[in-house]
Amino acid sequence: MRLSNSVVAITGGASGLGEAVARRSIDQGAAGVAILDVNDDAASSLASELGDNALPLHCDVRNGNDVTDAMTAITERFGRLNLAVACAGIGWAERTLAKDSTPADLDAYRRVIEINLIGTYDFARQAASVMSRNEADESGERGAIVMTASLAAFDGQIGQSAYSASKGGIVGMTLPMARDLAPVGVRVMTIAPGLMDTPIYDPVGGAELKERLVGLTVFPKRLGAADEYAHLVQSIAENSYLNGETIRHDAATRLPPR
Repeated sequence: MRLSNSVVAITGGASGLGEAVARRSIDQGAAGVAILDVNDDAASSLASELGDNALPLHCDVRNGNDVTDAMTAITERFGRLNLAVACAGIGWAERTLAKDSTPADLDAYRRVIEINLIGTYDFARQAASVMSRNEADESGERGAIVMTASLAAFDGQIGQSAYSASKGGIVGMTLPMARDLAPVGVRVMTIAPGLMDTPIYDPVGGAELKERLVGLTVFPKRLGAADEYAHLVQSIAENSYLNGETIRHDAATRLPPR
C-alpha cells in the first residue's frame, strides 16, 4: 500500500501525532484524509489548510455512534478506507494511594481506559469492517490499521497505572487482532512512541519539562518529532510484511520510576 491514492482516517487527527500523519498523507498524495477529533474548530482549520482532500469529522472515541457516523461519512465521501491510524488519547498521572492512603480516583482510571484502549479498539474494529469491503491487491491486502501505544506500556512511571494499563492493552491486542483480521487481508501494527515533541507537555511544564526529558533519551539526544512518527506510519503502510507487531519509537529511552 502506498499513501498516494490511499484514503486515510486518523483519530486525534487535529493535533500532535495525528496532525503529522494528516499532513504527511496529503503531502504524499493521499486521495482522502479524514481528520477525526473532538476539537471541531481545530479539525476544520487543519482541513481547510490541507485542501479539498481533507475531511474534518467530529469524533469522541468514547461514543460508538460518533465512530460509526465517521465511517459512514468517509465511505460516502471517498468510497473506501485503506489506512486507519488511532492517535486519540489522553495522559493521566495519579498514584494508586495518596500520601494519606486515599485510593486513586476510579472514574479517572475508567476515563483513561475508555479513551485510550476501548476507543482505539472501537475505531479499529469499525475501520476493519469498512476495509473488508475493499478490493484486495495482488497480495490479498485490503487495508492496514496502526494503533498508538507508548513506552509507558513497558516501563510506566510512578502514577501511570491507568495510562500504562491503557497503552499496555493496545500492545496486548495487536497480535490477536492481526490474527483476527488476516482472513480479510487487513494488517494491524502498533507504534509505541517515546518522548515526542508534541503539545501534550505544554500544560504540565512546557519547555522546562521538555529539557529535562531530553536527558532520559539515549540517542539522538532530543525529543522525537511528530513527523518522524508519521514517517513510521507511512513505512508500516508501505511494507506489507509488517503485521502483528509493536515497534518502539523511542531513541532507546527506558523510563526510570519517576
